[in-house]
Amino acid sequence: MTGWSLHETYETAAGRVAAGRIGEGPNLVLAHGWPWSSFSWHRVIPNLAKDFRVHWYDMPGYGQSAKSAEQRTSLDVQGEVFAEMLGHWGLTRPHVVAHDFGGATTLRAHLLHGCDFEKYVLMNVVAMRPWGSDFFDHMGQHVDAFQGLPAHIHRALVTAYIEGALVNDIPAEDLKNLVAPWLTEDGASSFYRQFAQADEKYTAEVEPQFGAVRCPTKIVWGEDDPWIPLERGRSLHDLMPDAEFTTMPGVGHLPQLENPDAVLDQVRKFL
Repeated sequence: MTGWSLHETYETAAGRVAAGRIGEGPNLVLAHGWPWSSFSWHRVIPNLAKDFRVHWYDMPGYGQSAKSAEQRTSLDVQGEVFAEMLGHWGLTRPHVVAHDFGGATTLRAHLLHGCDFEKYVLMNVVAMRPWGSDFFDHMGQHVDAFQGLPAHIHRALVTAYIEGALVNDIPAEDLKNLVAPWLTEDGASSFYRQFAQADEKYTAEVEPQFGAVRCPTKIVWGEDDPWIPLERGRSLHDLMPDAEFTTMPGVGHLPQLENPDAVLDQVRKFL
């Protein structure tokens, strides 16, 4: 095996998680965000695996992990599951690269649950209020109105939502694989459940502690992010003044698929 796959399963407190790992060397964990899955890392994993033991998983409620109606998958739960996955893999001080909600997830694991990291990259992350795009806010306020949409309308909505994060074309197959987990019956329900469970209190709890991050940190931002603007990244840096801060011109919210070479360059330089 030389690339991304989900060849492991593990029963967490929040349900079954699909996971994978390859490579040899220092441990590196990749944390995806919303509405993505670990597939979003598939273009950078083979290169990173040349020098690292790379670990990834689909968060509960996402990708190929369990999705059930009674499941809580909000950021408080995701922070606990990240800590649980580090324990499952036997990792005590891995490198961590986090994107989007993976930022809040790993920050909670680090600042609230005692997970130590060797080095830490935060890329276009959800970490501070307000979250996300105007559409994200609209969906969160009207979740019930979107439940039960006909399948073809749901597919069009999910596709348009994901495309709204991008400022560069990505391969059609990549877009298809980002959309696919949300098109099953349980996936469609989980898609809207994520909006319903979103609550900014889960970042408000850790924002005052950002200056207490216990490891070398680098903040990387796609300059043209249409969801979480560059100024939010600068504001995060203000709260983490010891962190490095760099931007990627001409890149939107999904740098690892829009410009994987730029992401690899930034990650490798730092790690």
